[in-house]
Amino acid sequence: MTQVGKDTLGTRSTLTVGGKEYAYYSLAKAAEKIGDVSKLPFSMKVLLENLLRFEDGGFTVSTDDIQGLADWQKDPKTGSEIQYRPARVLLQDFTGVPCVVDLAAMRDAIGKLGGDTQKINPQVPVHLVIDHSVMVDEFGHPKAFEHNVEMEYQRNAERYDFLKWGAKSLDNFKAVPPGTGICHQVNLEHIGQGVWSSAGPDGMMVAYPDTCVGTDSHTTMINGLGVLGWGVGGIEAEAAMLGQPVSMLVPQVCGFKLEGALAEGVTATDLVLTCVQMLREVGVVGSFVEFYGPGVANLSLADRATIANMAPEYGATCGFFGIDDKTIEYMRLTGRDEEQIALIEAYAKEQGMWFDPANEPVFTKTLSLDMAGVVPSLAGPKRPQDKVTLPNVDELFNGDLKKIFKKDAAERVDVDGKDHDIGDGDVVIAAITSCTNTSNPDVLIAAGLVARKARAKGLAPKPWVKTSLAPGSQVVTDYLEKAGLQDDLDALGFDLVGYGCTTCIGNSGPLAPPISKAINGNNIVAASVLSGNRNFEGRVSPDVQANFLASPPLVVAYALRGTVTTDMVDTPLGQDQDGNDVFLKDIWPSNLEIAELRASSIDREMFETRYADVYKGDEHWQAINVDGSDTYQWRPGSTYVANPPYFEGMDMTPAPITDINGAKPLAVLGDSVTTDHISPAGAIKEDSPAGEYLMSNQVAKADFNSYGSRRGNHEVMMRGTFANIRIKNEMVPGVEGGYTTYNGEQMAIYDAAMKHKADGTPLIVVGGKEYGTGSSRDWAAKGTILLGVRAVIVESFERIHRSNLVGMGVLPLQFKDGDTRETLGLTGDDSFSILGLADLTPGQDVEVAVTRADGSEFTFTAQCRIDTANEMEYYRNGGILHYVLRKLAA
Repeated sequence: MTQVGKDTLGTRSTLTVGGKEYAYYSLAKAAEKIGDVSKLPFSMKVLLENLLRFEDGGFTVSTDDIQGLADWQKDPKTGSEIQYRPARVLLQDFTGVPCVVDLAAMRDAIGKLGGDTQKINPQVPVHLVIDHSVMVDEFGHPKAFEHNVEMEYQRNAERYDFLKWGAKSLDNFKAVPPGTGICHQVNLEHIGQGVWSSAGPDGMMVAYPDTCVGTDSHTTMINGLGVLGWGVGGIEAEAAMLGQPVSMLVPQVCGFKLEGALAEGVTATDLVLTCVQMLREVGVVGSFVEFYGPGVANLSLADRATIANMAPEYGATCGFFGIDDKTIEYMRLTGRDEEQIALIEAYAKEQGMWFDPANEPVFTKTLSLDMAGVVPSLAGPKRPQDKVTLPNVDELFNGDLKKIFKKDAAERVDVDGKDHDIGDGDVVIAAITSCTNTSNPDVLIAAGLVARKARAKGLAPKPWVKTSLAPGSQVVTDYLEKAGLQDDLDALGFDLVGYGCTTCIGNSGPLAPPISKAINGNNIVAASVLSGNRNFEGRVSPDVQANFLASPPLVVAYALRGTVTTDMVDTPLGQDQDGNDVFLKDIWPSNLEIAELRASSIDREMFETRYADVYKGDEHWQAINVDGSDTYQWRPGSTYVANPPYFEGMDMTPAPITDINGAKPLAVLGDSVTTDHISPAGAIKEDSPAGEYLMSNQVAKADFNSYGSRRGNHEVMMRGTFANIRIKNEMVPGVEGGYTTYNGEQMAIYDAAMKHKADGTPLIVVGGKEYGTGSSRDWAAKGTILLGVRAVIVESFERIHRSNLVGMGVLPLQFKDGDTRETLGLTGDDSFSILGLADLTPGQDVEVAVTRADGSEFTFTAQCRIDTANEMEYYRNGGILHYVLRKLAA
């Protein structure tokens, strides 16, 4: 049942669709009281409806909040704090397991506080899609998928048992089993409704925009469907599940005008990499981006979803597309109910949310792109925004090798006596992966056609390339098989390896031992080419330093070429059976070929069949027998699922906030430190604190799994915090990896943190620009607090990680007035005291006193980046979960 407010503005109305009546909250009626809202961006109209529906005239949503949103049109900048309630929550298993762990722990804790355990239940629909755990262990043969599934269940039996307990024990909670698809593609193809409806307090169905938050940063993909959604940290998602609003500031909205159409041979991947680069240059962190203009009509829904997916890469909260005929066509193709489709169209048109290319809303700022000028591109070798056009990839790699990787080119080396050698820039991973692109039939069909044409000419991938195909949906297999393209992909080694994130999340699996040995024994900068959305350092594979994002057909082409060090356009990929040179243009499909195959190979029945029993799962999932229960029976000694320490010693009254005195830096970091740097998702090294912990608990190296799969166990995860193999702590110059100093001695960050904790010394982290960019990884904040870090002082934060830090009770501070760690000369030898915290208010200036190793002192001023009053309440309670728990227990 949906909750609604008092409706003091009288906006509740009735909409009849197909003979069925729905209540809704009318923007047109609101306009009679608050003024014309027709020039609001569509994304802001969604926020306005949300405020109207929950307006109670008081603390939660006031009429002033609603008026302020309407008045945004007059001055479209960041506005006041609002309380926003998404319709639902989306989880995946890496971030979902700790969410369910926290809910189970909260049930224990509320019982100890004398409250009702059943209050710890989702109040809105929650869907958890298990997609992050499958690894590319086997590849390049027909049984690869089957073997990888078997290994996935062996590795993750306890986690899956726990998630099935959650599905049976929590209300409004559904788990989509492993092997179904990637959460964002499943959300796009099945879960997303466009317009949601549920019974109101009076029993009448209430219609309202489908909105969601998700514990994965690429939740933004659903904005391509006209559904407002974005990534949040797991702790914020848990609060939303438990009925708490998302506290946010009214955002700026950047309008991105699209004109023209893509040229022949150019893909949606090329377009989104161009958008990422442009928007990063403009700067849209914390903003909505809304796409408008005549070019939008020339994009398929799948193209729009590709652009919306990569909003985290261009730094925005979301990248929104309005609802139009393309939306309706897609909903019909993907098997949505006709009654639902009729409601979407009627509601959008009634509420002024139907996209019209001629309409130009008010925006904070705008930029434009003629899509005819987009050219084939990649992005890399370290950041998604570093776009490079196809003819220049070799020049970039060869020319900037020393500058980017701080090394001279290595000699080529034999691979274990084989008939080939490898060197810098050779492609050792070519992966068709990620919801970003596997949700788009045009680029998947293009990849299949490249494979078909290459196969016909006798071309094959180079022997050192690990190839894989991991679609985000089972429907992809259906249409590739119907088109006859899967056989061609198989022939080139792109056999199905799993339905999940795989290489994009770092689950690329091991390289062949001789290749790994050759790379690491000779300091070779190997390359990967993947159709993913992230290429941060240390993410894709521990053996690969240079990672390039590309469209699926280019992934196939680079597997054939085997290197990024030669020109892909004018250098032959190989020779055909007659000895003739074969160039990329010879195997590149035309737009017409792609369109004809798409039309003949994809139909509504595929989606209806695949999603008919989406929660049933395969025989492995069905064989997991667990009973639901009020509280979870924690397993002693488990290295996967453990009761976290967040609520130990908690009582109903939070302790007062005190100053932070004599804090020591745990790490001094540079720019663009990602949440992958802070809390890696990939492989666990044997000689790392996490590896040593697992071995001390009788876990064999072969069974380490990954950090991502171990997120239900705080002992592993706190040892993995700041443990990325590529992180560079300026306290240990010239050293890569999770190291710092303690009293002048170099050691692992975890070990030093525990020594500081034993000393009673609080810790801080100092950093540069864009701190916490990347994934919505709540463990980047959870691990930070568990290591004893009380505050983080940086030049700028990425949105989600700043919110996560507040949600875990860590104080985020931002340098002011051009100060940086460098201009202030801050080092790991300094001590820091952060003063005046007892009376802290959102956004206020904070005095930081620094004591040098020689005893000299100085102060500087930083800005408190606790941005809203609600966030301040969370901080004073020690975190958002503590706040919610106390509120529910009371």
